[in-house]
Amino acid sequence: MADNRQRNVTIFDVAKASGVSFSTVSRVFSGFAFVKESTKQKVLATADELGYVVNLQARSLAGGKSNLIGMLVPSLDNGYINVVSQGIDEQLSQEGYDLMVYTTHHKKGKEARYVNTLCSLSDGLLLMIPLIDQQESNYLEVLRQKHFPYVLIDQMDASKQSTIIDSTNYQGAYEATRYLIELGHKHIGFIAGVMAINSARERLAGYKKALQDANIEFDMRLTVEGDFHPSGGYKAAEKLLELSPRPTAIFASNDLSAFGAMEAVRQAGLEIPKDMSVIGFDDIPQAATMYPKLTTVRQPLIDMGHLAVKMLLEQIKYPETKAKQVRLETQLIIRDSCQKIAP
Repeated sequence: MADNRQRNVTIFDVAKASGVSFSTVSRVFSGFAFVKESTKQKVLATADELGYVVNLQARSLAGGKSNLIGMLVPSLDNGYINVVSQGIDEQLSQEGYDLMVYTTHHKKGKEARYVNTLCSLSDGLLLMIPLIDQQESNYLEVLRQKHFPYVLIDQMDASKQSTIIDSTNYQGAYEATRYLIELGHKHIGFIAGVMAINSARERLAGYKKALQDANIEFDMRLTVEGDFHPSGGYKAAEKLLELSPRPTAIFASNDLSAFGAMEAVRQAGLEIPKDMSVIGFDDIPQAATMYPKLTTVRQPLIDMGHLAVKMLLEQIKYPETKAKQVRLETQLIIRDSCQKIAP
Protein backbone atom coordinates (compact mmCIF):
# COMPACT_ATOMS: atom_id res chain seq x y z
CA MET A 1 0.00 0.00 0.00
CA ALA A 2 2.88 2.36 0.80
CA ASP A 3 4.19 1.93 -2.76
CA ASN A 4 0.75 2.64 -4.19
CA ARG A 5 0.46 5.92 -2.27
CA GLN A 6 3.87 7.09 -3.47
CA ARG A 7 2.64 7.38 -7.06
CA ASN A 8 -0.55 8.60 -8.64
CA VAL A 9 -3.06 5.77 -8.59
CA THR A 10 -5.24 5.78 -11.70
CA ILE A 11 -8.72 4.56 -12.47
CA PHE A 12 -7.10 1.72 -14.46
CA ASP A 13 -5.31 0.54 -11.28
CA VAL A 14 -8.63 0.48 -9.44
CA ALA A 15 -10.26 -1.52 -12.27
CA LYS A 16 -7.47 -4.06 -12.35
CA ALA A 17 -7.33 -4.52 -8.56
CA SER A 18 -11.10 -4.83 -8.19
CA GLY A 19 -11.46 -7.22 -11.13
CA VAL A 20 -14.03 -5.16 -13.02
CA SER A 21 -13.91 -3.21 -16.26
CA PHE A 22 -12.64 0.35 -16.60
CA SER A 23 -16.10 1.46 -17.76
CA THR A 24 -17.71 0.03 -14.63
CA VAL A 25 -15.27 1.87 -12.35
CA SER A 26 -15.92 5.06 -14.33
CA ARG A 27 -19.67 4.67 -13.86
CA VAL A 28 -19.21 4.20 -10.11
CA PHE A 29 -17.17 7.39 -9.74
CA SER A 30 -19.55 9.33 -11.98
CA GLY A 31 -22.51 8.54 -9.75
CA PHE A 32 -24.19 6.40 -12.43
CA ALA A 33 -27.34 4.88 -10.97
CA PHE A 34 -27.36 1.50 -12.70
CA VAL A 35 -24.44 -0.23 -11.00
CA LYS A 36 -25.00 -3.19 -8.67
CA GLU A 37 -24.56 -2.15 -5.06
CA SER A 38 -22.14 -5.01 -4.37
CA THR A 39 -19.99 -3.97 -7.33
CA LYS A 40 -20.09 -0.34 -6.27
CA GLN A 41 -18.95 -1.17 -2.73
CA LYS A 42 -16.17 -3.41 -4.07
CA VAL A 43 -14.86 -0.64 -6.30
CA LEU A 44 -15.02 1.98 -3.55
CA ALA A 45 -13.25 -0.30 -1.07
CA THR A 46 -10.50 -1.03 -3.60
CA ALA A 47 -10.08 2.66 -4.37
CA ASP A 48 -9.77 3.43 -0.68
CA GLU A 49 -7.18 0.70 -0.19
CA LEU A 50 -5.10 1.94 -3.12
CA GLY A 51 -5.38 5.56 -2.05
CA TYR A 52 -7.11 6.62 -5.26
CA VAL A 53 -8.34 10.22 -5.29
CA VAL A 54 -11.08 11.07 -7.74
CA ASN A 55 -10.16 13.83 -10.17
CA LEU A 56 -13.25 15.95 -9.67
CA GLN A 57 -12.42 18.48 -12.35
CA ALA A 58 -11.83 15.80 -14.96
CA ARG A 59 -15.05 14.09 -13.97
CA SER A 60 -17.00 17.34 -14.29
CA LEU A 61 -15.49 18.09 -17.69
CA ALA A 62 -16.48 14.62 -18.82
CA GLY A 63 -20.09 15.38 -17.97
CA GLY A 64 -20.27 13.24 -14.84
CA LYS A 65 -21.45 14.10 -11.33
CA SER A 66 -19.02 15.17 -8.65
CA ASN A 67 -21.54 14.85 -5.80
CA LEU A 68 -20.14 18.15 -4.59
CA ILE A 69 -22.09 21.36 -4.05
CA GLY A 70 -20.18 24.63 -4.06
CA MET A 71 -21.05 27.47 -1.71
CA LEU A 72 -19.80 31.05 -1.87
CA VAL A 73 -19.99 33.26 1.23
CA PRO A 74 -18.35 36.56 2.19
CA SER A 75 -16.84 35.16 5.41
CA LEU A 76 -17.34 32.63 8.19
CA ASP A 77 -17.36 35.13 11.08
CA ASN A 78 -21.07 35.77 10.92
CA GLY A 79 -23.63 33.94 13.07
CA TYR A 80 -26.30 34.26 10.37
CA ILE A 81 -24.10 32.59 7.75
CA ASN A 82 -23.03 29.88 10.18
CA VAL A 83 -26.58 28.85 11.06
CA VAL A 84 -27.77 28.85 7.43
CA SER A 85 -24.68 26.80 6.54
CA GLN A 86 -25.58 24.31 9.26
CA GLY A 87 -28.93 23.73 7.58
CA ILE A 88 -27.24 23.39 4.20
CA ASP A 89 -24.74 20.87 5.51
CA GLU A 90 -27.44 18.81 7.24
CA GLN A 91 -29.56 18.56 4.10
CA LEU A 92 -26.64 17.81 1.79
CA SER A 93 -25.51 15.03 4.12
CA GLN A 94 -28.97 13.44 3.92
CA GLU A 95 -28.88 13.69 0.13
CA GLY A 96 -25.41 12.14 -0.19
CA TYR A 97 -23.60 15.31 -1.28
CA ASP A 98 -20.51 17.01 0.11
CA LEU A 99 -20.00 20.74 0.51
CA MET A 100 -17.15 22.90 -0.77
CA VAL A 101 -17.00 26.44 0.66
CA TYR A 102 -15.16 29.47 -0.73
CA THR A 103 -14.99 32.83 1.07
CA THR A 104 -14.64 36.14 -0.79
CA HIS A 105 -13.88 38.42 2.20
CA HIS A 106 -15.60 41.13 0.12
CA LYS A 107 -12.54 41.41 -2.14
CA LYS A 108 -13.23 42.71 -5.61
CA GLY A 109 -12.87 40.12 -8.35
CA LYS A 110 -13.11 37.07 -6.12
CA GLU A 111 -16.81 36.37 -6.66
CA ALA A 112 -16.58 35.82 -10.41
CA ARG A 113 -13.29 33.91 -10.14
CA TYR A 114 -14.53 31.60 -7.40
CA VAL A 115 -17.83 30.98 -9.18
CA ASN A 116 -15.86 29.88 -12.24
CA THR A 117 -13.72 27.53 -10.13
CA LEU A 118 -16.70 26.04 -8.30
CA CYS A 119 -18.52 25.46 -11.58
CA SER A 120 -15.65 23.26 -12.75
CA LEU A 121 -15.71 21.18 -9.57
CA SER A 122 -19.32 20.96 -8.42
CA ASP A 123 -22.79 19.98 -9.58
CA GLY A 124 -24.44 23.20 -8.41
CA LEU A 125 -23.88 26.45 -6.50
CA LEU A 126 -25.32 28.08 -3.40
CA LEU A 127 -24.53 31.80 -3.41
CA MET A 128 -24.93 33.38 0.01
CA ILE A 129 -23.51 36.78 -0.86
CA PRO A 130 -24.93 39.83 0.91
CA LEU A 131 -23.67 42.13 -1.84
CA ILE A 132 -23.04 41.02 -5.41
CA ASP A 133 -20.70 43.48 -7.11
CA GLN A 134 -22.71 45.11 -9.89
CA GLN A 135 -19.72 44.91 -12.23
CA GLU A 136 -19.36 41.22 -11.55
CA SER A 137 -22.99 40.14 -11.45
CA ASN A 138 -22.89 39.22 -15.14
CA TYR A 139 -21.64 35.84 -13.96
CA LEU A 140 -25.25 35.07 -13.05
CA GLU A 141 -26.13 35.48 -16.72
CA VAL A 142 -23.22 33.21 -17.64
CA LEU A 143 -24.54 30.57 -15.21
CA ARG A 144 -27.97 30.78 -16.81
CA GLN A 145 -26.56 30.51 -20.32
CA LYS A 146 -24.66 27.39 -19.27
CA HIS A 147 -27.82 26.06 -17.55
CA PHE A 148 -25.70 25.57 -14.46
CA PRO A 149 -27.84 25.07 -11.32
CA TYR A 150 -27.59 27.76 -8.63
CA VAL A 151 -29.63 29.29 -5.81
CA LEU A 152 -29.27 32.76 -4.32
CA ILE A 153 -29.75 32.98 -0.55
CA ASP A 154 -30.95 36.31 0.87
CA GLN A 155 -30.01 38.15 -2.30
CA MET A 156 -32.06 39.67 -5.09
CA ASP A 157 -31.46 39.46 -8.83
CA ALA A 158 -32.83 42.34 -10.87
CA SER A 159 -33.33 40.04 -13.87
CA LYS A 160 -35.84 37.95 -11.87
CA GLN A 161 -34.39 34.87 -13.56
CA SER A 162 -32.67 33.38 -10.50
CA THR A 163 -34.02 30.93 -7.96
CA ILE A 164 -33.96 32.76 -4.63
CA ILE A 165 -34.74 31.96 -1.03
CA ASP A 166 -35.08 34.65 1.62
CA SER A 167 -37.44 35.69 4.41
CA THR A 168 -40.16 38.27 5.07
CA ASN A 169 -37.74 41.06 6.04
CA TYR A 170 -40.29 43.86 5.61
CA GLN A 171 -42.97 42.18 7.71
CA GLY A 172 -40.49 41.18 10.41
CA ALA A 173 -39.23 44.75 10.77
CA TYR A 174 -42.78 46.08 10.78
CA GLU A 175 -43.79 43.75 13.61
CA ALA A 176 -40.68 44.55 15.66
CA THR A 177 -41.28 48.28 15.37
CA ARG A 178 -44.97 47.89 16.15
CA TYR A 179 -44.07 45.90 19.28
CA LEU A 180 -41.89 48.76 20.53
CA ILE A 181 -44.68 51.24 19.80
CA GLU A 182 -47.13 49.07 21.76
CA LEU A 183 -44.70 49.26 24.70
CA GLY A 184 -45.10 53.05 24.58
CA HIS A 185 -41.96 53.96 22.61
CA LYS A 186 -42.34 56.80 20.13
CA HIS A 187 -38.71 57.87 19.83
CA ILE A 188 -37.22 54.72 18.26
CA GLY A 189 -33.68 54.70 16.87
CA PHE A 190 -33.00 52.47 13.89
CA ILE A 191 -29.60 51.00 13.00
CA ALA A 192 -29.80 50.14 9.32
CA GLY A 193 -27.71 47.59 7.48
CA VAL A 194 -25.70 48.22 4.33
CA MET A 195 -28.28 49.94 2.19
CA ALA A 196 -27.00 48.40 -1.05
CA ILE A 197 -28.38 45.10 0.25
CA ASN A 198 -32.03 44.34 -0.43
CA SER A 199 -32.81 42.90 3.03
CA ALA A 200 -31.48 46.08 4.66
CA ARG A 201 -33.74 48.24 2.52
CA GLU A 202 -36.76 46.05 3.26
CA ARG A 203 -36.18 46.24 7.02
CA LEU A 204 -35.90 50.01 6.91
CA ALA A 205 -39.13 50.17 4.90
CA GLY A 206 -40.91 47.99 7.48
CA TYR A 207 -39.71 50.27 10.28
CA LYS A 208 -40.95 53.37 8.45
CA LYS A 209 -44.34 51.84 7.67
CA ALA A 210 -44.95 50.86 11.30
CA LEU A 211 -44.21 54.43 12.38
CA GLN A 212 -46.53 55.79 9.71
CA ASP A 213 -49.38 53.48 10.72
CA ALA A 214 -48.99 54.67 14.33
CA ASN A 215 -49.01 58.34 13.24
CA ILE A 216 -45.42 58.81 14.38
CA GLU A 217 -43.43 61.12 12.15
CA PHE A 218 -40.29 59.60 10.65
CA ASP A 219 -37.19 61.43 11.91
CA MET A 220 -34.11 60.94 9.72
CA ARG A 221 -31.84 61.72 12.68
CA LEU A 222 -33.02 58.50 14.32
CA THR A 223 -31.78 56.34 11.43
CA VAL A 224 -28.06 55.55 11.28
CA GLU A 225 -26.49 53.21 8.75
CA GLY A 226 -24.47 50.33 10.19
CA ASP A 227 -22.66 47.44 8.55
CA PHE A 228 -24.33 44.33 10.03
CA HIS A 229 -21.34 43.88 12.39
CA PRO A 230 -21.02 44.61 16.15
CA SER A 231 -18.50 47.42 15.59
CA GLY A 232 -20.89 49.17 13.20
CA GLY A 233 -23.75 48.71 15.63
CA TYR A 234 -21.65 50.18 18.44
CA LYS A 235 -20.73 53.29 16.43
CA ALA A 236 -24.30 53.77 15.22
CA ALA A 237 -25.65 53.50 18.75
CA GLU A 238 -23.12 56.06 19.96
CA LYS A 239 -24.53 58.54 17.43
CA LEU A 240 -28.09 57.82 18.54
CA LEU A 241 -27.16 58.31 22.19
CA GLU A 242 -25.73 61.76 21.41
CA LEU A 243 -29.15 62.99 20.26
CA SER A 244 -31.25 65.23 22.46
CA PRO A 245 -33.64 63.90 23.36
CA ARG A 246 -32.11 60.48 22.92
CA PRO A 247 -34.27 57.56 21.76
CA THR A 248 -35.92 55.32 24.32
CA ALA A 249 -35.47 52.24 22.13
CA ILE A 250 -33.12 51.00 19.41
CA PHE A 251 -34.07 48.58 16.66
CA ALA A 252 -30.99 47.11 14.96
CA SER A 253 -31.20 45.51 11.53
CA ASN A 254 -29.50 42.32 12.71
CA ASP A 255 -28.46 40.69 15.97
CA LEU A 256 -24.75 41.42 15.53
CA SER A 257 -25.51 45.13 15.24
CA ALA A 258 -27.78 44.84 18.28
CA PHE A 259 -24.94 43.28 20.29
CA GLY A 260 -22.74 46.27 19.45
CA ALA A 261 -25.54 48.68 20.33
CA MET A 262 -26.07 47.01 23.69
CA GLU A 263 -22.42 47.46 24.53
CA ALA A 264 -22.58 51.16 23.58
CA VAL A 265 -25.62 51.63 25.79
CA ARG A 266 -23.83 50.00 28.72
CA GLN A 267 -20.69 52.08 28.12
CA ALA A 268 -22.88 55.17 28.34
CA GLY A 269 -23.89 54.15 31.85
CA LEU A 270 -27.42 53.12 30.87
CA GLU A 271 -29.26 49.92 31.73
CA ILE A 272 -31.09 47.61 29.32
CA PRO A 273 -34.09 47.58 29.27
CA LYS A 274 -34.65 50.07 32.12
CA ASP A 275 -33.14 53.02 30.27
CA MET A 276 -33.07 51.69 26.73
CA SER A 277 -34.95 48.90 24.98
CA VAL A 278 -33.04 47.05 22.26
CA ILE A 279 -34.35 44.70 19.59
CA GLY A 280 -32.49 42.78 16.86
CA PHE A 281 -33.15 40.68 13.77
CA ASP A 282 -32.14 37.08 12.86
CA ASP A 283 -32.25 35.21 16.20
CA ILE A 284 -28.79 33.71 15.93
CA PRO A 285 -27.93 31.40 18.87
CA GLN A 286 -26.06 34.10 20.84
CA ALA A 287 -29.24 36.19 21.06
CA ALA A 288 -30.64 33.83 23.70
CA THR A 289 -27.44 33.83 25.78
CA MET A 290 -26.77 37.60 25.93
CA TYR A 291 -27.54 39.54 29.10
CA PRO A 292 -30.24 40.57 28.97
CA LYS A 293 -31.52 38.04 26.47
CA LEU A 294 -32.21 39.79 23.20
CA THR A 295 -35.70 40.31 21.85
CA THR A 296 -35.38 39.77 18.11
CA VAL A 297 -37.04 38.78 14.86
CA ARG A 298 -36.42 35.12 14.10
CA GLN A 299 -35.55 34.07 10.60
CA PRO A 300 -35.92 30.28 10.09
CA LEU A 301 -32.22 30.03 9.22
CA ILE A 302 -31.89 26.23 9.44
CA ASP A 303 -35.01 25.79 7.31
CA MET A 304 -33.61 28.31 4.85
CA GLY A 305 -30.51 26.14 4.44
CA HIS A 306 -32.55 22.96 4.06
CA LEU A 307 -34.83 24.46 1.44
CA ALA A 308 -31.99 26.07 -0.51
CA VAL A 309 -30.46 22.62 -0.97
CA LYS A 310 -33.77 21.07 -2.01
CA MET A 311 -34.34 23.82 -4.57
CA LEU A 312 -30.82 23.35 -5.95
CA LEU A 313 -31.09 19.57 -6.20
CA GLU A 314 -34.42 19.99 -7.97
CA GLN A 315 -32.61 22.01 -10.64
CA ILE A 316 -29.87 19.39 -10.90
CA LYS A 317 -32.40 16.59 -11.33
CA TYR A 318 -34.79 18.55 -13.54
CA PRO A 319 -32.78 21.07 -15.61
CA GLU A 320 -35.94 22.66 -17.05
CA THR A 321 -37.13 23.78 -13.60
CA LYS A 322 -38.30 27.40 -13.74
CA ALA A 323 -36.70 30.05 -11.51
CA LYS A 324 -38.73 30.90 -8.42
CA GLN A 325 -38.54 32.92 -5.22
CA VAL A 326 -39.50 31.43 -1.87
CA ARG A 327 -39.97 33.62 1.19
CA LEU A 328 -40.05 32.06 4.65
CA GLU A 329 -42.03 33.66 7.47
CA THR A 330 -40.28 35.55 10.25
CA GLN A 331 -41.42 35.55 13.88
CA LEU A 332 -41.02 38.07 16.70
CA ILE A 333 -39.26 36.43 19.67
CA ILE A 334 -39.88 38.36 22.89
CA ARG A 335 -37.19 38.05 25.56
CA ASP A 336 -35.75 40.47 28.14
CA SER A 337 -34.23 43.43 26.30
CA CYS A 338 -37.38 45.52 25.85
CA GLN A 339 -39.56 47.20 28.47
CA LYS A 340 -42.80 49.14 28.57
CA ILE A 341 -42.37 52.83 29.30
CA ALA A 342 -44.67 55.30 31.01
CA PRO A 343 -46.96 57.35 28.76
